[in-house]
Amino acid sequence: MSYNSFGHIFRVTTWGESHGPAIGCVVDGVPSRLTISEDEIQHFLDQRKPGQNRFMTQRQEADKVQILSGTFEGMTTGTPISLMIENTDQRSKDYGDIKDKYRPGHADFTYMEKYGIRDHRGGGRSSARETACRVAAGAIARKVLGLGIEVKAALVQIGEHEINRDNWDWDEVGNNPFWSPDKDMVPVWEKYLDDIRKKGSSIGAVIEVHAFGVPAGIGAPVYAKLDSDLAGAMMSINAVKGVEIGEGFNAARLTGEENADEMYMDEAGNPAIRTNHAGGILGGISSGKEIVCRFAVKPTSSILTPRKTVDRAGNETEIITKGRHDPCVGIRAVPIGEAMMACVLADHILLHRAQQG
Repeated sequence: MSYNSFGHIFRVTTWGESHGPAIGCVVDGVPSRLTISEDEIQHFLDQRKPGQNRFMTQRQEADKVQILSGTFEGMTTGTPISLMIENTDQRSKDYGDIKDKYRPGHADFTYMEKYGIRDHRGGGRSSARETACRVAAGAIARKVLGLGIEVKAALVQIGEHEINRDNWDWDEVGNNPFWSPDKDMVPVWEKYLDDIRKKGSSIGAVIEVHAFGVPAGIGAPVYAKLDSDLAGAMMSINAVKGVEIGEGFNAARLTGEENADEMYMDEAGNPAIRTNHAGGILGGISSGKEIVCRFAVKPTSSILTPRKTVDRAGNETEIITKGRHDPCVGIRAVPIGEAMMACVLADHILLHRAQQG
């Protein structure tokens, strides 16, 4: 299996399967003498780990990270950083009934067509379990970014229920199980997801990621555009089916006058931009405004409702996916989106330094 790596200079390679003994990643291209500890990485992994509330899969994984290489006396050495997270709560027997059936909406069929073999236990490499590695890598990426750049994400929509953006409060995001910036939406989502969960069904969501403090001039104008790399990074997250930068698809509804982000000279005598329909990126290069990216996550494909499918022998049949699954996998995608934003920005900042000094 190829293409398990992403990034140009800040390069991340992930490895492992959902029900294997461990998962992990190798992060290469990290500058030396950055302070890093397992506890700092663990802080972000704890935000993503399963089983924290009734709206997540009840698989109980500590997601305890171990640094195997690339650091000495609490600092990066400039060599590849290898991280490992042991799997401790696999229940492979839950998948015994479906080992020869293709789950609708999953990668079972396509994996079999490509490789001629697949790990049916939780989906193997196609499982969202792999995203823990990205969150760990994202913690290292934040070290590259430094204190001047901040990455935050929030859940803005579950099913048809969207937040009221007039109520947006970043301080509320960490106070509820949904990462919602609108506290009034929390009870609505609670009732809605309880009903979804009791039916054995699932629902999709939209996550919005912001990056503050990114200076102008980061990115490239053609084949390594900052927004194209961001879009690719977000689309690589399991179950993501759509990505927007700034206004995104809504830009098609706007006139040129409405969409144009007018410029002016600020008090310091520097060019500045009033609005941010472009989402902080112009021509593939950061503009100095906050970077805004949204991505849509489809409903979890593993549901208890019978669905029609086929098996490896070519027989039409029905399938019910047992086991422990998220009624809305988008909830745990919030820290993953932050991690991918951090990784892409760290990569592009290192690229900028390499070219411009």
